[in-house]
Amino acid sequence: MSLKEKLNADFKEAMKAKDKVRKDTISFVRAAIKQVEVDTREEVDDQGVASILAKQVKMRKDAIKDFEAGGRDDMVQEYLAEVEILMEYMPQQLTDEELTAIVKETAEDLGIEEGSGKASMGKLMGPVMGKVKGLADGNDVKNIVLKFLG
Repeated sequence: MSLKEKLNADFKEAMKAKDKVRKDTISFVRAAIKQVEVDTREEVDDQGVASILAKQVKMRKDAIKDFEAGGRDDMVQEYLAEVEILMEYMPQQLTDEELTAIVKETAEDLGIEEGSGKASMGKLMGPVMGKVKGLADGNDVKNIVLKFLG
């Protein structure tokens, strides 16, 4: 079953169960997928759906920070629930240890020394992000790269 089919089936289940948060969250994702399909005039595959899901998660995590700063705990809780639902459809995310290993391996391949400073940030971030696309949050990768470059 493709991700799109799973989203459609889960949407129907959420409607039957009257689970408003799940139904609304899946509905937003389905709308985003449909928008991409209309814009590109191509059907989105599982990798494309995963990319859309990652963008949706990132948007919500960014909004959570803003809501926390504004003291909107009700919205923070709602968006945390939405992120949790979206993460069910995402590929398994890499752990910090796995990310650190990928950063070290990539740096070694590129000849970048540990502790070489922020000057190598751009050289390292691009290749690492290429390897972990959809498997790790960009902010997590950035933090690990900064720690590595120290």
